[in-house]
Amino acid sequence: MPKTYLNSNVIDSVLKFEWLLVLDAVILAIAGIALIYSATIPMGAMGRSFVIKQTAWLFMGMTLLALFSFVDYRALDRWGIWIYVFILFALVTVTIFGRVTAGSRRWIDLGMMRFQPSEFAKLAVVIVMAKSLSERVRGPLTDWTEILKNFGLVLVPVIFVATQPDLGTAIVLLLVAFSMLLFVGLSKKIWTAIGGLVLISVPLVYLGAKYFLLDYQKKRLLTFLNPEHDPLGAGYQIIQSQIAIGSGGLLGKGYLKGTQNQLMFLPVKHTDFIFAVLSEEWGFVGCAIILLLFIIFILRGLTIAGRARDDFGTLLSVGCVSIIFWHVAINVAMVMGVAPVVGVPLSFVSYGGSSLLLSFLATAILTSVSARRFSYLAQP
Repeated sequence: MPKTYLNSNVIDSVLKFEWLLVLDAVILAIAGIALIYSATIPMGAMGRSFVIKQTAWLFMGMTLLALFSFVDYRALDRWGIWIYVFILFALVTVTIFGRVTAGSRRWIDLGMMRFQPSEFAKLAVVIVMAKSLSERVRGPLTDWTEILKNFGLVLVPVIFVATQPDLGTAIVLLLVAFSMLLFVGLSKKIWTAIGGLVLISVPLVYLGAKYFLLDYQKKRLLTFLNPEHDPLGAGYQIIQSQIAIGSGGLLGKGYLKGTQNQLMFLPVKHTDFIFAVLSEEWGFVGCAIILLLFIIFILRGLTIAGRARDDFGTLLSVGCVSIIFWHVAINVAMVMGVAPVVGVPLSFVSYGGSSLLLSFLATAILTSVSARRFSYLAQP
């Protein structure tokens, strides 16, 4: 009998659907649209276009979620390598023909929207690593060959992404891959070797930062260490962000009433610094609610990983949760000034079609893994 990946029991699947996870994701996305509206309303017609586009991407993301949630995630075991190859091809294409924005070549212009391959590279890496790690015998990784094999899967897209340049996405790719390796486990011998490599690499990292980082990347690092050294230049962004966060207080200044936001003191506020808009207008309470929604999403995703019927589903879920976790952790730390500004969006909330679609695709994979834990959907 040929394999089928489509759900044959629609009623049962709807009853067992991950409604909490999906509702959580949709609420975050709607909150994001409200914040994008507030951040872009001073821009006039251009600002309204951002809201319209993000709303369209939200409906597109929900459509993809509805479609892919009812497709067996094990299809990715078969097609994952081709998805990975396609993303690598897209990364090469964007390097040659990509559209340059703010000094970076990251997007392929498709007319109605721009496609950012580096965002979907995160999901491609998760899929191929889940397949690779699930095919081995259970237990901690003890062989360097296995580690280098999986590290090679992430290193190739990281190199392409870093040359765009997109340091933030490259860092997220490495952290997601490392999270999956940590979940599988590393032997004491491997940990000892890693510790030694870290010590040896410190001078190499220094030399690399000195001679290979671009000027704007060096400025970001210096700004992180001391924003006040260039308050009207490289330090301006983070200083304004910290002012916005601090001025929000407990309950915030009110929706559409943030002065740093509405008076255009805060740069790139609808993308990487959307959390600063949230802090100023919705205050500590608003930030706590949004972060609580992210915590619920992450905990629910880890629960799905723990209940998965196979190792591939478990690792796939861990990878999807890692993508969301590292985006949130890095973005919030970056906006607060406790991490360098590396251009990582806040999942579901920041403006950007590729980022939003990636978040909903990760949600769809989690819902598919959750549904297949039941016996009537277990057969491939």
